[in-house]
Amino acid sequence: MNKYVFPAVFDPAEKGESGYTVTFPDLPGCITEGDTIEEALANAREAMELWLWDTEQHGELIPVPSDPKNIQLKKGKFVMLVIAWMDLIRDEMANKSIKKTLTLPKWLNDAAEKQQLNFSQLLQFALKERLGIIEPQPGSSLTDEISTTMERQSV
Repeated sequence: MNKYVFPAVFDPAEKGESGYTVTFPDLPGCITEGDTIEEALANAREAMELWLWDTEQHGELIPVPSDPKNIQLKKGKFVMLVIAWMDLIRDEMANKSIKKTLTLPKWLNDAAEKQQLNFSQLLQFALKERLGIIEPQPGSSLTDEISTTMERQSV
């Protein structure tokens, strides 16, 4: 599924303090907070997106959202619906940069630095070339492009 909508429970801080704690009744362990309602809502969306993405990655089932009317609230707490567009999150996570440590001869490092080469960019280019990966076309995801490339290579 690409779009999920889950109710989030916002619990304002005690009197004299600021902020909100946000929990999701249907998403165990998914909890966040924020100093303002705007920050709490933004953090809630991010926490929910990451919770859903991790659940998908582990092949687990996404729970069915509760009806907000059926959520029992203590005084002061309130419910807001939070939306996650997972196709965007999947693409973002697939394209997330990772740190990779590598070893190369000093003379090669010195020569590359003298030419002011961008090691990260060069390694990405070389890996894509070696793997036969072309840059994604507008409207397609990197995952689609890699799958297409791998299919072509296995023929």
